[in-house]
Amino acid sequence: MADKKTFVLRIDTQTYDAIEKWAADEFRSINGQLEWIIHRALKEAGRPVKKAPEKPKKGDKEA
Repeated sequence: MADKKTFVLRIDTQTYDAIEKWAADEFRSINGQLEWIIHRALKEAGRPVKKAPEKPKKGDKEA
């Protein structure tokens, strides 16, 4: 799994409630829903997240 940063997000109650319902409708956690929203917004803005190359797993052979 990729490293993740944690941070505090302050939003008004009505916005939180709307995100909570949306997340429940799509069977996601609120955190997962926020990650999805941010990822989609970045992609739509032409700023997709560049994934870091995967590190070889222990026991994998190098090509």
